[in-house]
Amino acid sequence: MDPKTEMTSVDLAALAGELSRYEGAKVDKVYLYGDDLVRFKLRDYDRGRVELLVETGDVKRCHVADPAHVPDAPGRPPEFAKTLRSRLAGGELADVEQYEFDRILSFDFDRPDENTRVVAELFGEGNVAVLDETGEVQRSLETVRLKSRTVAPGSQYEYPQSRIDPFGVRYEVFEARMEESDTDVVRTLATQLNMGGLYAEEFCTRAGIEKTLDIADAGEAQYRAIYDALTRMGERLDAGDLDPRVYLEDDAVVDVTPFPLTEREGMEAEAYDDFNAALDAYFTRLDLTEDEEVDDAPDFEAEIAKKQRIIDQQEGAIDDFDERAAAEREKAEAVYAHYDLVADVLSTIQAAREEGRGWEEIDETFLEGADRGIPEAEAVRGVDGSEGTVDVDLDGTVVTLDAGTGPEKNADRLYTEAKRIEEKKKGALAAIENTREELEAVKRRREEWEQADDDHGDDDEPSDGDEDDDREAVDWLSRPSIPVRKQDHWYDRFRWFETSDGFLVIGGRNADQNEELVKNYMEGRDLFCHAQAHGGPVTIIKATDPSEAARDVTIPEQSRREAAQFAVSHSSVWKDGRGAGDAYVVTPDQVSKTPESGEYIEKGGFVIRGERDYYRDVPCEVAVGVQVEPETRVIGGPPSAIEARAETTIRLTPGRYAQNDAAMKCYRQLKERFADQGFVRKVASADRIQEFLPPGESDVHGE
Repeated sequence: MDPKTEMTSVDLAALAGELSRYEGAKVDKVYLYGDDLVRFKLRDYDRGRVELLVETGDVKRCHVADPAHVPDAPGRPPEFAKTLRSRLAGGELADVEQYEFDRILSFDFDRPDENTRVVAELFGEGNVAVLDETGEVQRSLETVRLKSRTVAPGSQYEYPQSRIDPFGVRYEVFEARMEESDTDVVRTLATQLNMGGLYAEEFCTRAGIEKTLDIADAGEAQYRAIYDALTRMGERLDAGDLDPRVYLEDDAVVDVTPFPLTEREGMEAEAYDDFNAALDAYFTRLDLTEDEEVDDAPDFEAEIAKKQRIIDQQEGAIDDFDERAAAEREKAEAVYAHYDLVADVLSTIQAAREEGRGWEEIDETFLEGADRGIPEAEAVRGVDGSEGTVDVDLDGTVVTLDAGTGPEKNADRLYTEAKRIEEKKKGALAAIENTREELEAVKRRREEWEQADDDHGDDDEPSDGDEDDDREAVDWLSRPSIPVRKQDHWYDRFRWFETSDGFLVIGGRNADQNEELVKNYMEGRDLFCHAQAHGGPVTIIKATDPSEAARDVTIPEQSRREAAQFAVSHSSVWKDGRGAGDAYVVTPDQVSKTPESGEYIEKGGFVIRGERDYYRDVPCEVAVGVQVEPETRVIGGPPSAIEARAETTIRLTPGRYAQNDAAMKCYRQLKERFADQGFVRKVASADRIQEFLPPGESDVHGE
């Protein structure tokens, strides 16, 4: 049987109870590994160090881990981890709960200055969202814009549609759901009662019911037996009365459950004292098992189907935004069209509340008025005291009004909501274009893979040429395993790239580095380059390495142009969203820190004297990629310099995605292109890619 890679709703129900024992633990730090594993490092007064892991990728899990099973801290944290650290550091874990009976866990963290909720979605594509006290999304691993819900920074977090809880449902509802089905008992339990296949079979077995029994042949006796089995397990979950098991097949882990399952009888099993420990043991060993498996060929068809499915969902969401925005505008216009009626209804409620009358009494008053034929009362469809609202039928358009304000504010609120929905549509349009680009990139990679297969097939043909001439370059993208060969360089802490001609170009990341480059690293044969714009890095084209003796070197025109493009792309030109800018090149003796009389030079600035060699309308564009030979690393810079050196690259231009989001998109594209995805995680994580991206927002393009 295939090993379990995702936790079930039953698992999360059991886990939530165990995690509550860590309430009160303080947050030390938060880490993000790759694009789907979040680690919360906590300190508990009684238990000491607590490591909470949440993974949302191909493996979906959440549990407290043994410190020995926790990966080493990654390098520079991406923006998602920075957001969590800034909001949670020093905070206290206040509450852990499962949302209804869904595969969603929410973690509430309290701090004197602000409270934060972290929502882990362990279903579908998986996600982790960071919410403020109002429920607004501050950051999320994934941006979700679907017809049914939105999860995106700046929007109110929306949970998925409610699911029935089989452990909390009343018998009458349970029976009704069963009788609505037109299939057999086990499938009804799996789908209508949200149990999933394994637990649907488990409860049939525990109840002594034939799984394939047609629902038409089932009756109260069968329903009661299943419901009693459900109730008993639900009571154990509520009480925390667990007896976890890890199941094995051929010495490999295949399942982990909070109770021994009848459906797993006869299988090798290991018992654990608590479910967290069982989960930790299972997923740690699952990783080891998965590492031994290598799939030589990427599943392009599955990728294409996935992208197309996302596009279909996004198109549905766009249609839905149009309908919702139109509906809100229609409601606002109805308020103005029936201004007097709306004003009378609202003033009646406000007067009654000022007199101290309750909402139920107000509702009764409207019902009595409707019986007497009063038009205003007849329009009222009901009041909601918990929300302070009233539903009014305005010639067939039912509008929910805030009973504490007047018609104008209600109409304005509806118009504002229409505008907000239209803004969401803009985001959805941008997202669908990005997904379409990703789809085309996958199709291109499929064509390249198929072409490579054809080329390899030709290798078997006899050749009359020299053996060295026939030897092809290694196709690193398709290699199942790539060795990692890293080394440190003195220039790694700066911005840098190597030109097409092999010259090193370095740039400052801030004013301090700008000063340092000119003072310590610029020599007589080098060239100084800068964008003709404020806020750009000092850029130096090195004629020789600092460890080499000075020599007479002529830096070619191509290298100068590439340095100019580098300087422009990392300046305010990119931040302003412009497609091109100007740059100039001068010699070191033209650069000075001495200002003219009466002038002042800010830190990181310089005076340039004499003639400058200008490069006009230099395009704002960079490429990032993965270099495999002679060493494995991320490289980035002008496309003409990078694309020849990297195994695969991605181009970026000024656009709409924040720097950290653009880095994550690049990481995902690169990971998809290599058969050895573990290699990409090691050498080209999102935080390493981000170091090569210009400041400001970017669009990410396929290769």
